[in-house]
Amino acid sequence: MLTRMKKMLKKEKGFTLVELLAVIAILAIIVAIAVPTIGNVISKSRDDANIANIELIENAARLADVSEDFTDGMDVDDLVSAGYLEENPEVPGGSGTYSGTLGKEDGVITYTE
Repeated sequence: MLTRMKKMLKKEKGFTLVELLAVIAILAIIVAIAVPTIGNVISKSRDDANIANIELIENAARLADVSEDFTDGMDVDDLVSAGYLEENPEVPGGSGTYSGTLGKEDGVITYTE
């Protein structure tokens, strides 16, 4: 009985140090590639959200212009108080809300930070 248990213990197999180091090296390469890629995706989505918010603000200003409520130098809070926006959107990335002004030049309304 005792000899049988010794034989079973000797048959245990495991990973060598070289195999474990190879796995760690492969994982490190994967992480080195994936982390910057994920960072770029987050940055691009933040930029796209910012562009979409500015387009929303400009479209609300165009609506105010059609309704003859638009004045040059209006800001986003003026659009909110006039009812053209529900709320002042937050800038992606957590740096507050939009505080720029709206202007009209050659019939085109633009938002300026």
